[in-house]
Amino acid sequence: MLLLGALLLLLALPSYGQDTMQGPPLPKGACTGWMAGIPGHPGHNGTPGRDGRDGTPGEKGEKGDPGLVGPKGDTGETGITGIEGPRGFPGVPGRKGEPGESAYVYRSAFSVGLESRVTVPNVPIRFTKIFYNQQNHYDGTTGKFLCNIPGLYYFSYHITVYLKDVKVSLYRNDKALLFTHDQFQNQNVDQASGSVLLYLEKGDQVWLQVYEGENHNGVYADNVHDSTFTGFLLYHNIE
Repeated sequence: MLLLGALLLLLALPSYGQDTMQGPPLPKGACTGWMAGIPGHPGHNGTPGRDGRDGTPGEKGEKGDPGLVGPKGDTGETGITGIEGPRGFPGVPGRKGEPGESAYVYRSAFSVGLESRVTVPNVPIRFTKIFYNQQNHYDGTTGKFLCNIPGLYYFSYHITVYLKDVKVSLYRNDKALLFTHDQFQNQNVDQASGSVLLYLEKGDQVWLQVYEGENHNGVYADNVHDSTFTGFLLYHNIE
């Protein structure tokens, strides 16, 4: 036993020429004369290790508050027109409207003829044979038509010519507007006529008159030949 212990002590001693501080420390309890050395300085930090594996997903959190409303975006392009849908059912009839105002019809007309062969030149011809004068706008005592409704009028006349030449004018307010001349042929009955559209104001007067004296006063009428004068309102002035 003593020999074995001496052998172990020799092995534990440092070799010749080497620093006794170098070499690994003997394990505690290897020999009763062992003493611990001075602690060394802390070593440098090692390199970071690799990322660990992803953990198990946690439980779903509570719903957050709504965010702020963002700015309005730009208007998008117009889409393609869709297919026309089926026709809908008829709607409910609307309420009956209020009665409208009745339209007033403006009337003014006359048609007269000559009864006497006697006519006087340069004054209105008095047509006393009344065919129509319901509104009494023509005056048989003066031979003049008096405008009561302003508007556009149509006038016409048909004169039987006999024994003399005829020169007849249509007057409006003492101004001759239309002239008709017919030359008498011996032993023949002839005709002269004329027509015109006139715009009349209320109070205007229209009549027929022989001009240039008795030699041109061949206006004639009898039981089979007529000389007539006619006029009527086409449309009234609504202004």
